[in-house]
Amino acid sequence: MTTQHKVTFPSEEVDLTGNLFLPDGDAPTPGVVVAGTWTSVKELMADRYAERLADRGYAALSFDFTGFGESAGRPRDVENPARKVRDIHHALTFLALHPAIDADRLGALGICAAAMYMADNAAHDPRVGSLALVAPWLHDAAICEAAYGGAEAVEQKIKLARDARARFERTGDLEFVPVVDATDERAAMPYDIDFYLNPARGGIPAWPNRFAVMAWEDWLTYDSIALAPRITQPTLLVHSEDAAIPEGARRFHTGLAGPKDILWTQGTQFDFYDQEPHVTLAADTVAAHFGRTLR
Repeated sequence: MTTQHKVTFPSEEVDLTGNLFLPDGDAPTPGVVVAGTWTSVKELMADRYAERLADRGYAALSFDFTGFGESAGRPRDVENPARKVRDIHHALTFLALHPAIDADRLGALGICAAAMYMADNAAHDPRVGSLALVAPWLHDAAICEAAYGGAEAVEQKIKLARDARARFERTGDLEFVPVVDATDERAAMPYDIDFYLNPARGGIPAWPNRFAVMAWEDWLTYDSIALAPRITQPTLLVHSEDAAIPEGARRFHTGLAGPKDILWTQGTQFDFYDQEPHVTLAADTVAAHFGRTLR
């Protein structure tokens, strides 16, 4: 039987809050850090995957990044790739020091945007023994241009970000737009996405559905494809041609320096967050990958 424990741990000067899911048994088990989509809180999908991994014999930690959800830190709700990579590093430190966890068998699981951040940390952190990415959003400049309406549209977003950052540095005021809103063209995702808007799925009170405009520059200039040749750990991708930017997954997978595998299956991006059979298939595949590689 899996048990869930509320935990806190430091990341630089900030205390982060997470949920540690532990499987039955007394012997130290492999530990996995889990994170989800951009702007997300742990309750959206990281908790779900962490619990599934614990059911399959792994200690798994989901957590809120600095400035998100229950974690401390300001400014709030700002998508900051470098800060998120730093938080993942400290989450692994927490796992490595936990008495129920075998510090020599640590893995990382990123869903959607967290695939980029988990990959970034793995490229620099030899404690990560194995990497798994589910429905990974993996982009570089070319993919961002294709996803966001071309080079001119990307440059416009970067200009908006710079203006918003200048205002924040001058006044302390953050400018937000919705993450998801089909009626607001300023939204980060101006679409009718049921997962984020449905209270029975991701539209929960813990997730405020707001995107800091000043975050666009860091997001759009982040190159995760370039990380692949620096990743030597065994890496698994689970993806679908009907999910987000499969071209990014293909290019990232091709560039990986270590042992690698990719499972192409069925489903939209949002199916992998909370729908069956997609979550169970992904969790089973990830658990099997960790079973082969975290020895």
